[in-house]
Amino acid sequence: MPRRGPTLPAQSLEHFNTASPDEAHRTLLTCLHSPRWARRVADHRPYPDLPALLAAADEAAYDLRPADLAEALAAESLPTLPDDAYSAAHTALAAAHAAYESRFGHVFVICLDDVSPGEALDRLLAAIRSRLANDPEDERVVTAEELRRLARGRLVRATQGRHAPSAGAPR
Repeated sequence: MPRRGPTLPAQSLEHFNTASPDEAHRTLLTCLHSPRWARRVADHRPYPDLPALLAAADEAAYDLRPADLAEALAAESLPTLPDDAYSAAHTALAAAHAAYESRFGHVFVICLDDVSPGEALDRLLAAIRSRLANDPEDERVVTAEELRRLARGRLVRATQGRHAPSAGAPR
């Protein structure tokens, strides 16, 4: 059965649309810590539906400048492993993170919204190892896309009344 896109209860969208500018801005900053992005998305309220809100968030994310991306990345934390992951996985992930941060100068970000919990560890480790081979410009593009995807998932959860996960947490 095909998956349907996210749906937003009318009350939640209504609350976001009618929230004070400061409240909307704070909510958006929990999704992506870029004041420019948050301001742009908040300033275009009201949104008629969730797809319109997500389209505006995507467009604003695509327009982020390198300084905006750096600011958003600085607020991200490393993706974490489940508590029951074996210790070798924690060691491997810590080493991969250190190598990544040394190479690119920022934390590794990845959106795992569409990954089952049982596959998250393998996907995370494979992605970080694969992306270590990227040249810095290619990795900047991939990182910007992952931040956009993270922001989109967090925005869906935030506007549906569920807490947006902490930055960098696997989804």
